[in-house]
Amino acid sequence: MKVILNGAGGRMGKAIRTLAENGYRNAQIVACVDILPMNVEGYDCYTEINDVTADADCIIDFSNHTGAPKLLEYAAKRCIPVVLATTGHTPEELDIIDEYSKKVAIFRSANMSVGVAVLAELAKTAAAAMPDADIEIIEKHHNRKLDAPSGTALMLANAIKTVRETAKYVFGRHGQSKREREEIGIHAIRMGNIVGEHEIIIGTDNETITIKHEAHDRALFAEGALAAADFISGKPAGAYDMQSMLK
Repeated sequence: MKVILNGAGGRMGKAIRTLAENGYRNAQIVACVDILPMNVEGYDCYTEINDVTADADCIIDFSNHTGAPKLLEYAAKRCIPVVLATTGHTPEELDIIDEYSKKVAIFRSANMSVGVAVLAELAKTAAAAMPDADIEIIEKHHNRKLDAPSGTALMLANAIKTVRETAKYVFGRHGQSKREREEIGIHAIRMGNIVGEHEIIIGTDNETITIKHEAHDRALFAEGALAAADFISGKPAGAYDMQSMLK
């Protein structure tokens, strides 16, 4: 599997390069792209995606959400499927992603962990089975993460909302007000070097269910991104996600 790696100079880019060098998913990085100049032995490196001419089965993007429009224009022009592993996309960028999914296969997930996809399914089941329960989501990440709440926390909330259509999100809590039944509380913690933790608490007056996922190593997300690339390679135009891969 030939891969163009966008955002190759970051932590996740380095993790993917390491996995590929060790033969994971038979991945071969045919081009490294990063906004900052790179000079990595054994790789063809670029600062501009449009300069890449190598043949590829997939593009993996671990750069910045603001670069999505240019990246997708390039991918659509060359008919190369894309794995979007970045978070923080604006509503306008999401609209652009939806439009390009009509032209090229796009796999997008706020979290590349299969375990988080399972967590979302468990949360939906619990929320549907306990329609009167209160629901809170707590996410924890390292102190360098820019967006809050995390894209994964929003993904989990959106999954729950599919079985609770009237749900509304409350980000953090302050002041004095009674909790409304439709609320899903979402809370963000930024501390130290936490890779990623997501906890969903579903409770009534008489019982509580707590579902939690902890990421122990960033290699987890690199493995998931390469698995997604393997899955989407050769797929027709369309929007794909972790649930698509698990079916």
